[in-house]
Formats: sequence, C-alpha cells, structure tokens
Amino acid sequence: MRVILAEDSTLLREGLVRLLAEEGHQVLAAVADAGALVAAVAADEPDVVVADVRMPPTHTDEGLRAALEIRRRHPSVRVLVLSQYVEKKYATELMSADVAGVGYLLKDRVAQVGDFLDALERVGAGGAAFDPEVVRQLLARTSHADPLARLTPREREVLELMAQGLTNGSIAQALHVSQSAVEKHVNALFDKLELSHTTGYSRRVLAVLHYLGT
Repeated sequence: MRVILAEDSTLLREGLVRLLAEEGHQVLAAVADAGALVAAVAADEPDVVVADVRMPPTHTDEGLRAALEIRRRHPSVRVLVLSQYVEKKYATELMSADVAGVGYLLKDRVAQVGDFLDALERVGAGGAAFDPEVVRQLLARTSHADPLARLTPREREVLELMAQGLTNGSIAQALHVSQSAVEKHVNALFDKLELSHTTGYSRRVLAVLHYLGT
C-alpha cells in the first residue's frame, strides 16, 4: 500500500516508516503536523493515511480534524488514526460519516506490532478497525440515550464488537458462542434500534456508529 504518516514524535515517526517499508509498503511522506499532512495528500494521494490526533501547533485535535478534511476532499483515501487519546467529538464525526476504510487505535493498547499491521491491512482493504476502548468511551458518552438503554447486556456486547469492525464469525469466537446465536442477537438489536432493514457489514457498522453519535 501507499501510505502517508503524520506523527510529531520523531522517534515514533521514523520507527513507523522503517516498519512499513520492511513490510513492503511504500511510504510517500512522513510529516510532523496536520497542515503538512493535508498538503502531502493533495500532492500525492495515498491509499492510507496514518495520523496522530494531537499535533502542532496546539497539540489538541489537529490530526483528527485533518483526517476529516482528507475524507471530505479525497473519499477514496483510507484513514487510520493512531493516538493516545479518544477525542470524542471529532472521533464520532469521523466514524459517523462512513466507516468503510476507517480505523482508530490507541497507541498504549497496541500490544503487538502485528495488531497494528493487521488493522492497517483491514482499513486499507476498506474495512474498519476500532480499539475496544474507543468504542467503550463512545458508548459511555451515549449510554443515557434510548434506544441503547433497551439492549440486553449480551446485545450490548455484540454492539460493541460490531462497532470495532468484527464480523459475526469473529464475534462468535470472541464471545465463545455459535454464529447463529450472534445472528439472533444482531437481529434483535437491529429491531430495537429500528435498523432491521440495514444489511451488509460496513453499512451495519455505520448504522451502529450513527447511534453512538446521537
């Protein structure tokens, strides 16, 4: 894949460049701020952008806002956010627009290099990759809202795993239940969320994240 990196930590940025090159990916640019990221994508559109959230000059949410701008200007570019923080407002906006080719990982929770590479491959292929903690924090933000309050504990577990980008088969493995049991829970929660006509992997995750953003 053709990748552009945005990370203000020189050590981490150079480490990611080396890692991606070793894995056979082409790093088109590696920049340290959001403005340079937007310019680099405009100059040479990549397959995937890997971006930190907090970068110069204010170290607040520049990277995430740049990611949103890139998604609007270059819809075919996939975006993987790699950060220490869950910036809820813009994270919800990023994930509510279209989750095909979107990911959000927390640096401190990437236990293995392979986890990062797997997420990058999934996002690059048009899938979704969300850290469970990101999903939990967004769910907590909206736990007061109906119809989420109508879900059973098991349906809520399934919802969280769906929002991470897992398929029914992967959810079944994670919960140690049959795939048919997962399908029952999915159908039940779609009914409760009035999403019974939503079909397809990416559309169902998008629908879930729309509810997380309400």
